[in-house]
Amino acid sequence: MLALSRKKNEALIINNNIEVTILEVKGDQVKIGITAPKEVPVYRKEVYTQIQEANAAAVDASGMDALKKMME
Repeated sequence: MLALSRKKNEALIINNNIEVTILEVKGDQVKIGITAPKEVPVYRKEVYTQIQEANAAAVDASGMDALKKMME
């Protein structure tokens, strides 16, 4: 993991086309802005984790259905 120090209104660039800017710092909360191409999905980690879990459950469910059909 790369750890960087940034102040309000400072930014960092990822892969030449994603910019992360520090917008505000209040206590232990930091507000960031992300500028990225439309085709680059940006999620909060907890949302991303939920999506991955839902996708895995859907694959498991459809896989079980297919297995049941094969066994008939």
